[in-house]
Amino acid sequence: MRKIFPDYFLITLKGIAMGAADVVPGVSGGTIAFISGIYQELIDSINNIDISLLKTLKKEGLKVAWKQANASFLLSLVIGIAISVLTFSKIITHLLATKPIMVWSFFFGLIIASILLIWKQITNWKTISIVALILGIILTYYITIARPVSSPESYPYLFLSGFIAIIAMILPGISGAFILLLMGSYETVIGTINQFREGITQMNVEMLSTALMKLGVFAIGAIIGLKAFSKILHWMFDHHKNTTLALLVGFMIGSLNKVWPWKEVLETRINSHGETVPFIEKSILPQDFNGDAQVITSIILAIFGFLVIYGMEKIAARLGKN
Repeated sequence: MRKIFPDYFLITLKGIAMGAADVVPGVSGGTIAFISGIYQELIDSINNIDISLLKTLKKEGLKVAWKQANASFLLSLVIGIAISVLTFSKIITHLLATKPIMVWSFFFGLIIASILLIWKQITNWKTISIVALILGIILTYYITIARPVSSPESYPYLFLSGFIAIIAMILPGISGAFILLLMGSYETVIGTINQFREGITQMNVEMLSTALMKLGVFAIGAIIGLKAFSKILHWMFDHHKNTTLALLVGFMIGSLNKVWPWKEVLETRINSHGETVPFIEKSILPQDFNGDAQVITSIILAIFGFLVIYGMEKIAARLGKN
C-alpha cells in the first residue's frame, strides 16, 4: 500500500518531470512517464474513469470510488504537472531563446536513452512490429519538418488544440508542445499560462478570468481527447504490446530531428511581443553552424541527459522490487 511519503511524493516528482518535458516542443511527457515506470498505470487509471465510477460512488460511497479511480495516484501526478507547467513555462521559453543548443543537447541525450530503454522491452520482433517501427519514424519525422501555421486564439481552435495535443503528450516520442507549435497554438497556450500566473501574483481579476477561460476551453478539449485515446492505448498494450512499443520507439527516433541541437534558420516570424524568432529550421552538422557550435558542452549535456534517464530507470526498478 502506498504512503503519502515517499510513494506519492515520488509520483508528484515524476509529474513535475512530465510537466517540464511537455512544455518543451520536441520532448514528450509520455516519455518521462514510460521510463519512470508509471505509464501503464497512468493509461489504466484514465481508462477506469467511466460511467461505472459514478455507479460505484452512488452505491458504495466516495472512499470505494476514489480507490477504483486510483485517484490518489492521478491527483499526485496532476499536482506535479501543474507545479511544473506554472513554474517552468517561463524558464523553459527563456532557456530555449538564450541557450538553445545546450537545452536541445540535454534533451537529445534524454531521448536516446529512452529509445534504448523501451527497445529492450520489446520481447518479440515480428514483421508487423518492424512495419510499426518504420511507420512511426516516417510519421514523426514528417511532423518535425511540417510547416507550422499562424497562432489562432479562437475558443473552438483552442478546444481542438487541447484535444489533439493531449494525445501526443501521453505518447512517448511525440511532443504535445510541438503539435501545438505545428497547429499555431503553442505561443497562445504558453502565453495564457504565463498570463494566469501573473494574474494570480498581481491579483489582476480581469487578466486571471481571461486566462481561465482560455485554459478552461483548452482543458476540456484535452480531457475529452485523453479519455477517448486512453481506451485505444489500453487495448493496444493489452493485445499488441510489442507492436505498440515498436511504434513508440519509431515515434522517438523520428522526433530526434526536432531536438537536434544545430539548426539553420530558413524563415523567421514576429511573435506576440514583436520579437523576431525562428519559424522554419533545418538540422545541420556542427561544423556548418553559423556561430559557436559549443560541441564539447553539447556532448557533456547529452551524456548528462542520457544518464538522467538511466538513473530514473534504475531508481524506478529498485523501488519496484521493494
